[in-house]
Amino acid sequence: MIKSVLVANRGEIARRVFRTARRMGIATVAVYSQADADALHVREADQAVLIGPAAARESYLVGEKIIAAAIETGAEAIHPGYGFLSENAAFAEAVMAAGLVWIGPPPAAINAMGLKDAAKSLMQKANVPVTPGYLGDEQSLEHLQAVTKDIGYPVLIKAVAGGGGKGMRKVDRAEDFAAALASCQREAAASFGDAKVLIETYVTRPRHIEVQIFGDSHGNVVHLFERDCSLQRRHQKVIEEAPAPGMSEAARAAVTSAAVQAAKAVNYVGAGTVEFIADASAGLQPDRIWFMEMNTRLQVEHPVTEAVTGVDLVEWQFRVASGEPLPLTQGQIKLNGHALEARLYAENPAGGFLPSIGVLEHFVLPEDIRVDTGVEEGGEVSPFYDPMIAKLIAHAPTREGASDRLAQACAEVEIWPVKTNAGFLARCLDHPDFIGGDVDTGFIERHLEELAPTPAPSSDLLAVAAAAALAEGDEDQVSPWKGLTGFRMNAEPQTTVRLYLDGVAIDAPLPDGDIEADILMTEEAEVVVFEGGETYVLATRPPLRDLDDMAGDAQVRSPMPGKVVAVAVAVGDTVVRGQPLLTLEAMKMEHALTAPFDGEVEALNVSVGDQVSEGVTLARLKASA
Repeated sequence: MIKSVLVANRGEIARRVFRTARRMGIATVAVYSQADADALHVREADQAVLIGPAAARESYLVGEKIIAAAIETGAEAIHPGYGFLSENAAFAEAVMAAGLVWIGPPPAAINAMGLKDAAKSLMQKANVPVTPGYLGDEQSLEHLQAVTKDIGYPVLIKAVAGGGGKGMRKVDRAEDFAAALASCQREAAASFGDAKVLIETYVTRPRHIEVQIFGDSHGNVVHLFERDCSLQRRHQKVIEEAPAPGMSEAARAAVTSAAVQAAKAVNYVGAGTVEFIADASAGLQPDRIWFMEMNTRLQVEHPVTEAVTGVDLVEWQFRVASGEPLPLTQGQIKLNGHALEARLYAENPAGGFLPSIGVLEHFVLPEDIRVDTGVEEGGEVSPFYDPMIAKLIAHAPTREGASDRLAQACAEVEIWPVKTNAGFLARCLDHPDFIGGDVDTGFIERHLEELAPTPAPSSDLLAVAAAAALAEGDEDQVSPWKGLTGFRMNAEPQTTVRLYLDGVAIDAPLPDGDIEADILMTEEAEVVVFEGGETYVLATRPPLRDLDDMAGDAQVRSPMPGKVVAVAVAVGDTVVRGQPLLTLEAMKMEHALTAPFDGEVEALNVSVGDQVSEGVTLARLKASA
């Protein structure tokens, strides 16, 4: 058995691997960038090595530094986690060439499955059904437009080296193809160093079904059943579950056998996931499920498989990498109940899902479910890495029980001042269609107007805020001599307090009795309260009017540090509300900044390629007369 392991990753996955390693008596080594010097995974490891500046390309993506750290600390093996170098065959080869154990599949298998077009061709030869589309090398705009016309709209453009929804765009109309292709290729080149794409027919009611497989060096390959990852936004998974709702035994047999066949075709060893797209327009049918790609690593959503099978997949990784056979045969792996995982992101659903960064001054996560996280109160969500804060995982005998448990857990999240999608997750899980299993990859888009906006706070929560404002807030709210609030001469006692939510005045009722709730008071005399996974900041003073708004113009500011990768307008252009103005690349994704109203572009302060800081004015608009 391996005696020591270096995890070439950060955050929650590094902590997850360390947890199993400690249980198995395996010594642990962390690597970290300057931005992660005080991170949990660094403190929890037996040893830790600084490998460079905050930017991943100068630290976590530099294989030579990671291998040097392993040799320096005497680590016997390297576990890549997921993301970063986890599916980099050259890195795997370098690890083994240095005399270290690579806890992952053979480099040949990574190469075979690393490019989506090559992987599909290989699967076709292995008689695994694949999604219809174009896999060729000719990548000119004219050629791709022509083949797409033959395939028929809508189509999906996908980076051949991609993953995690990056370099992927759905295109509904021919006139939108060129812009979507350019954005796809740009994002793919930035994320994977390869701008090549493939084209797939877009399934109108797609469900994303994936199968966890595991192989050993003795020729054994098993599956650990399927997961449904259909609840997505911009091709990024939001909620995953196992097993897939509505999966018949015939469909399960078809998809799991195809996954095992795919793994055997590349002599797979270790943990991997074979991903399929299913046409759910008539339910899950055995002949309407097609191979999409294979992820040659452990997946973010692996905890739901662990929950329903009772298997520690990281322990299996250690054992297989040590040369042992798989601990269980196919017949010994059983399904038990249902599990769901929600990805808690630092983002603002009500603000177009833009990522949020900053210090986690108040940080409370649920305690009665599995929580995998890499941060803590007082820690920081930085602009350099993925905005995922935690994974919340619930398991119960039934899907309804697991969903209820997870929805309640999401509603219990309290985080401030960083914005999160906790309330959004709770609303997704509580939606009648989700409860009924009527899900596909378009679920969130169809219901976005119901799910994204922050609901109004309840009267009970307003009462809590009102009491806090009187007890601890601005003196003007409390003193009868500095304001009219609370002052009376032979009048009825005060029953409301004037508060302001997003600049709108609210006469909040005082509670009849004591109401327990977590309350924070800011230096700006604001009351911060939590409900349903949402954070409400109620001001005790009326807001000052924004001079820009009074003048009828608006500053379009950068919501976070990033790089300008596209400018879609010029000074003098007339724009309509919601029209894309600029595209910012930050936190591993592209974010379109749009016009807040109909008007004219008065100024542009940036060009393509510019690096910008948070809050910098990128453009200025003037409202239409």
